[in-house]
Amino acid sequence: MNSLPLRYGMNPQQTPARVFMRDGSDLPLTVLNGSPGYINLLDALNGWQLVRELKTVTGLPGAASFKHVSPAGAAVGLPLNDILRKIYFVEDAELSPLASAYARARGADRLCSFGDFIALSDPVDEPTARLIAREVSDGVIAPAYEPSALEILRQKKQGKYVVLQMDPAYEAPSSETRDVFGITFEQGRHTRLTSPADFENRVTRNKNLPSEALRDLQIAWITLKYTQSNSVCFVKDGQTIGVGAGQQSRVHCVRLAAHKADLWRLRQHPVVLSLPFRPEIKRPERDNAIDQFLRDDITPREKAAWPDIFTALPRQLTPEEKRTWLDGLTDVALGSDAFFPFADSIHRAAASGVRYVFEPGGSARDAEVIAAADDYGMVMAFTGVRLFHH
Repeated sequence: MNSLPLRYGMNPQQTPARVFMRDGSDLPLTVLNGSPGYINLLDALNGWQLVRELKTVTGLPGAASFKHVSPAGAAVGLPLNDILRKIYFVEDAELSPLASAYARARGADRLCSFGDFIALSDPVDEPTARLIAREVSDGVIAPAYEPSALEILRQKKQGKYVVLQMDPAYEAPSSETRDVFGITFEQGRHTRLTSPADFENRVTRNKNLPSEALRDLQIAWITLKYTQSNSVCFVKDGQTIGVGAGQQSRVHCVRLAAHKADLWRLRQHPVVLSLPFRPEIKRPERDNAIDQFLRDDITPREKAAWPDIFTALPRQLTPEEKRTWLDGLTDVALGSDAFFPFADSIHRAAASGVRYVFEPGGSARDAEVIAAADDYGMVMAFTGVRLFHH
């Protein structure tokens, strides 16, 4: 089949809609369940490319949680400690390496991952399917599915959950086109993979780049390659912890991603871990309540709902308590899809534990940016490669 009709395009008023192969060949993906939409397929195909590269570069299973053509989270399949299991709500779950990768990708930013489209690099096993089944999600794309895993997924959303199988051998043509307002754009497809050599030009005084930090910088690189620009990405221990996407200002990208990284860290605070939720409160409502609990600008009306959420009203953390806890976040890797035009991004990144940085370089103020990184003892690599994605 070389054409797949869709209910509508990006919006219900955009009809007709379909996806098809211009050369008449069969589509490289198969719909195993459900009926995918236009945006579902944009997320699926971007996500598939991301996780395929994660697996190629790291050798580990990769997972991505996509929303509106940018990853809310991406990760490789490293084991989770007890605290991460708790904040990702998988304390009682069996976690295979692939399931661990998705738990990390989903847990990076659970608010933004609500209703995500999942991309997985490896055949979906039963532990991963059971984890997906308990979350609010639109669909999943993977190269294959164990029969028991597929049966679990087919039962999700009253049988309407979208399950896509991607041909792992498929390679897109070297040239890609896009139509905008009746005008066709054409360019070479961005096929360049990252390698350790990309981080050899270390421009700071500190040039010590441990293997774990190199892995995290490569994960940031791959994530940025499929994130709407401008974009930056914070990575810690094999997973994104903050993605800033689609901002017009570089420093606003950093502030957004750093804020998400801070929330990821604050979710691990003992006070947050012990919040007295009523047993009937479900995971999405708990995510929203935790977000409210950690906000400094929570409104009285929002706080008035707490007696319906908690068995006892919790005491919010003070700014001083938050800062002390955030100071424990260290050795974070930061990638930027283009150069930092000012040192302000470095100052903000330092407050969220960033120690390892890559950017293309090429700003008129490179020397100022490097000096700021030196002030914090960071390791900064200039890659010479821009990673814009639109």
